[in-house]
Amino acid sequence: MIDRFSSYSLLPHNTFGMDVKAAQFIEFTTVEDAISIAKELGGRKHLVIGGGSNLLFMGDYDGVVLHSAIKSVEVVGETDDSVSVRAGSGINWDEFVAYTVAQGWQGLENLSAIPGEVGASAVQNVGAYGVEAGNFIEKVEAISLLDASLNVFTKEECAYAYRDSIFKNSEKGKNVITHVIFKLNKKPDFVLSYGNLKEQCEAMGGVTAENIRAAVCATRAAKLPDPAELGSAGSFFMNPVVDAVKAEELKNIYPEMPIYPAPGGVKLSAGWLIDRCGWKERSAERVGVYRNQALVVVNLGGATGKDVMDFATRIRESVKEKFGVEISPEVNVID
Repeated sequence: MIDRFSSYSLLPHNTFGMDVKAAQFIEFTTVEDAISIAKELGGRKHLVIGGGSNLLFMGDYDGVVLHSAIKSVEVVGETDDSVSVRAGSGINWDEFVAYTVAQGWQGLENLSAIPGEVGASAVQNVGAYGVEAGNFIEKVEAISLLDASLNVFTKEECAYAYRDSIFKNSEKGKNVITHVIFKLNKKPDFVLSYGNLKEQCEAMGGVTAENIRAAVCATRAAKLPDPAELGSAGSFFMNPVVDAVKAEELKNIYPEMPIYPAPGGVKLSAGWLIDRCGWKERSAERVGVYRNQALVVVNLGGATGKDVMDFATRIRESVKEKFGVEISPEVNVID
């Protein structure tokens, strides 16, 4: 089924709470629908969205917004050690994580309580607590918006990196994802290296996928605002990666600074850098930094995309001045 709307409010489709409209909004429930839409798009300006949890609209969108409502889940492969699960792109991400944990499949529990949908997880390569979605993605199925053909991207072709994928680069805007196939573990292989996750689980009675999920959910609830009450896109900035020399230089000056190994260098905590610049709970009229997490920029009510970006620029400049480190937005800015 295909639903079409004109001059459609995107307020329910972006967690930042931007009251903007799309010239046209199209939602589909099957692969056949997606093919039909791709054939009729005809090169028109378009945007594919999921739950809108990582979007910042700068104003009304004068094109076509596409949204998948494909919500099927099926097992497409299984061994003694793993299971391959094909999930519809329109499934709520946290509901999917909860489902995998309930089935006894392991791997995604660290990614609990992340807002958004399954399709967007494959674009953004969502990550938390030492795990990224790309670690477990086997294939991504999509319909080309250029010629309506079926594209199947392997894990390697997706080119996953920190909050990055081929869908944010050479394939940006060229496909609408219909399904994501995840290869999950059937035997314990937990990641407990971030924060006090292990201690939290042990306090609950032991390290299990269920307890990891519960701990992550509790931590995120304590640190992040409820979008229904305070608009945000979660973590606004990505954690910067610097070379070992720069990391050692900063560590000598700030011994308490958290650092983590990362491909290509050393990952710093953007939240820690922002906090040390004195931004936590600071605001500028309609925009501010969340009281419990310096990494989160919030809409205090009635903010525009420009308000948010101007405020974020001030944060970036202060971190650069104090630490000599560039931090970049994780949020996708939509003009």
